[in-house]
Amino acid sequence: MADAPVKGPASYFPAIEKKYGRPIEEWKQLVRDALPAKHMELVKLLKEEHGMGHGHANALVAHTLAETGERS
Repeated sequence: MADAPVKGPASYFPAIEKKYGRPIEEWKQLVRDALPAKHMELVKLLKEEHGMGHGHANALVAHTLAETGERS
């Protein structure tokens, strides 16, 4: 049986790696290093300091916060 397609925020990860040239784990570490911060503050950081689009930044932050158990 084939693997199920990736859904949710992680579905953006291949495009993020391709467009911004860094592995997802580096982006997630950058988000973790900025904690504690609110979700939209982290999105703003990725957009303003790294040129990431809103959808990509939002997906990355949502996935990272879910992994860490952080709430914002």
